[in-house]
Amino acid sequence: MNNIYISSNCQDKIGSQRDWVWRGWQTRYTYVRCQSNYETLEGQNIQNSPMLLLHGFGASIGHWRHNINVLSHKHTVYALDLVGFGASEKAIANYDISFWVEQVCEFWQAFIQVPVILVGNSIGSLISLAATATYKDMVAGLIMINLPDPAAQAEVIPSFCLPTVELIQNVVASPLLLRGLFSIVRRSSIIRRWVKLAYSNPALITDELVKMLAGPPRDRGAPRAFCILFKIMGSTKLGPSVKALLPNVKVPILLIWGKQDLLIPPKFANPSQFTQLNSRLQLIELDNAGHCPHDECPEIVNNLIFDWVVKQKY
Repeated sequence: MNNIYISSNCQDKIGSQRDWVWRGWQTRYTYVRCQSNYETLEGQNIQNSPMLLLHGFGASIGHWRHNINVLSHKHTVYALDLVGFGASEKAIANYDISFWVEQVCEFWQAFIQVPVILVGNSIGSLISLAATATYKDMVAGLIMINLPDPAAQAEVIPSFCLPTVELIQNVVASPLLLRGLFSIVRRSSIIRRWVKLAYSNPALITDELVKMLAGPPRDRGAPRAFCILFKIMGSTKLGPSVKALLPNVKVPILLIWGKQDLLIPPKFANPSQFTQLNSRLQLIELDNAGHCPHDECPEIVNNLIFDWVVKQKY
């Protein structure tokens, strides 16, 4: 096993954790079986479909610490560490949205095999959206918590500036510079500062949260994986645009967005535009929430999810 990941106490408590080898890479997942009789006909309709949770950039299954057990009151819940993150292997791979979509699909084929409700945060939302548009038989419903759009950068940068921007990105993303940068950004003190951009309430940036985020960057292979991920995350080559994907989704969609998100500000992202691209999309914007509402105000988000699921027709 290649990883030397040391889980925080929080991560250790998240469900029944297992390792699964995907295409030769060790990956981590967890699950909690439905705790009630609510899920009597698993997978037959959205009300009793299992859920599969996908974390955001730099996070892990531990970031669902306040959601998994609660959601399991009515659904069997799975959560997956994407390759390159969490306790999954820090692989040398061609990372992009389609790469993680394939991981999600093959995990579903191996362990679930009935239509699921995909739940994602940030980059996990984009992966969930792409998976839903690509593998229609896999998904019964889609829940996205703040949604990045890799095409947004191209829309705001004049076309004649793009070659210059790409040149700067390539220089900044050189392995020599990135390895030096990585040795700095993986420090707990730096991670704590970065998280302040993602959370609207500084009181929620606890030692437990910082420890959880600071563990995976110390895995074997993390520096080289970071070099690859950094370069693709700043590129429009990350994946298809949200505007191209949304019209192809035929299942119910819930989009939750924190109004105080500084990483993808609502004023810039204009989430209301997405409702015009798919009539089945419901948008809920939350006050006093940033980029990670599921961890900042989990009681509200969990109840929103339950209420939304119950209202869906099948």
